[in-house]
Amino acid sequence: MSRASLDKDPHDVAAMFDDVASGYDRANSFMTFGFDRRWRTTTARALDAKPGEKVLDLAAGTGVSTVEYARGGAWCLAADFSVGMLRAGRHRKVPMVAADALHLPFADDSFDAVTISLALRNFVDVKAALIEIARVTRPGGRLVICEVSTPTFAPIRFVHRKFVLRLLTWFGSRNSSNPEAYSYLAESMLAWPDQRGLGEIIAGAGWTEVEWMNLTFGVVAVHRARKPAVDSHA
Repeated sequence: MSRASLDKDPHDVAAMFDDVASGYDRANSFMTFGFDRRWRTTTARALDAKPGEKVLDLAAGTGVSTVEYARGGAWCLAADFSVGMLRAGRHRKVPMVAADALHLPFADDSFDAVTISLALRNFVDVKAALIEIARVTRPGGRLVICEVSTPTFAPIRFVHRKFVLRLLTWFGSRNSSNPEAYSYLAESMLAWPDQRGLGEIIAGAGWTEVEWMNLTFGVVAVHRARKPAVDSHA
């Protein structure tokens, strides 16, 4: 069994997700009380993928989010560093490819939009990944990130930190072939920046028009940004 640590060694992270791939979607729905479906729907609206567009769903896992984003007629590609997660989702009717977020195997300006759902916090170097994502996004293209965040209402923040994250660890210890993986996921949530903090990281990587929207009282937030029409990284 593999368990990543907060230094987020890419090989440890990939191995950890390989271990939990077969039951990941089911566990994710259970631990979010079914809110993961609503978050995907809201993220899809923020992405607003249109027919004829090319969308990269990065760290897509089993591709459950990719299917949602493709409903509007865009061509959507699921990419993930964990081959085990991609294999667990191979029954889904979307194209898939193994890819490292820090070294994406795509040409410059390949996609109209890139999206990441509940996975950015697992990247070893978030800013470097966001710069690399900008490279493969066309000028004026979109970035949409759905990620855990900080509840804005103090009582909810207290309950979330004291009880929900403990539930995550408890569930992993009783239902997963790799319970330590769920301890890491809980720790990664606690260590993750708040809404403004992530927005500043996105802007620091060269993206513009950065904005965010809280979901479920701020337990999760959707951040949206654009690549400058003239590429500042060229």
